[in-house]
Amino acid sequence: MSDLLNKFFGDAPAAQGGSRIKQNSINAQDQKRIAVIKAEIMAEGDRIRAQYPILKHQDLIGLTILIASFAGMVACAWAFWQGYMPWYVSIPLTAIFASFTHELEHDLIHYMYFRKNKFMHHLMMAWVWLCRPNTISPWARRALHLHHHKHSGTETDLEERGITNGEKWSILRLIMTVDTNLGVVFRAHRIPPKILLKIVALGSAVNFPIATAFWAAWHAFLIYWSVEIGSSLIGYEVAYPAWISNNIEIFNMAVIAWVAPNILRSFCLNFISSNMHYYGDIEDGNFVQQCMVLNSKWFFIPHLFCFNFGSTHGIHHFVVRDPFYIRQMTAKRAHVVMRENGVRFNDLGAFGRANRWTRKEETQTQAVTA
Repeated sequence: MSDLLNKFFGDAPAAQGGSRIKQNSINAQDQKRIAVIKAEIMAEGDRIRAQYPILKHQDLIGLTILIASFAGMVACAWAFWQGYMPWYVSIPLTAIFASFTHELEHDLIHYMYFRKNKFMHHLMMAWVWLCRPNTISPWARRALHLHHHKHSGTETDLEERGITNGEKWSILRLIMTVDTNLGVVFRAHRIPPKILLKIVALGSAVNFPIATAFWAAWHAFLIYWSVEIGSSLIGYEVAYPAWISNNIEIFNMAVIAWVAPNILRSFCLNFISSNMHYYGDIEDGNFVQQCMVLNSKWFFIPHLFCFNFGSTHGIHHFVVRDPFYIRQMTAKRAHVVMRENGVRFNDLGAFGRANRWTRKEETQTQAVTA
């Protein structure tokens, strides 16, 4: 599957070298800025590694985080099942644990854990998919994500476009941010029929079997409870088949423990990611223009469920090598040098510009100059 996606997108960048972009199309000033930012972030990462020798054990750290996160998810499910924890506590707490596994999956895509041990590497890949199952296969996502590093914010950046980056904000975009499969449905009229069939076929393949089961369970849950609420409002009692009635409690448990937390987690991640990345009018490969740092206090709640993604993901665009917990540790110094060299912070106007880089006043200035 990864090979198929690579053929579709062309050559993907090296797994650990997502920042190796041909910069002949990038303006000279930003090329210098990029070099300064990368050098400072790498120096800070080296300093932190030297200060904390335990960080050398990267494989063990990653595996430990995965085991602890999975144990936390299981503990929340058990506490809810036993009546010790209400659903409105269990769901967000499980979502927080699941957010760690998403960061691990992202690092695994860049071969940051067990690079030389294929069995352990693929075991972790499968495990993180089970923990956050409403995404495509991580093996398939690898090609999409590496292409994203090479051409972030362009038409071919399907990873970000798939989570609504570049769309005008509306109720439809909000729904698509919750359920990316509906994004294909809502945008199908824009896609030529032959290409649409390929997208549907490819989407079905990369979702099977875990994400397929997840989305089937989620939509079955929505349909069941819509019918229940609707029928109760008109005073009608639905006679369900025995296999539904006998298993509905187990099904609801699965939704509380596995499905709903990941709907919450992925919505927060998609919302932050799709709005911190710019789209459409940026220089291809220009890291200064690809992302803003989105760390405003107004986004505290979504950041709680996506491990502070908006604050640190831009760092990753400049320096790919560091796992997520080191990015958190380098963020203070990285943000200083990024701000000094033109990276935008909390450019909330981009929400109204469909994630375009160019601001209204800049467009007007360009028109007058022309």
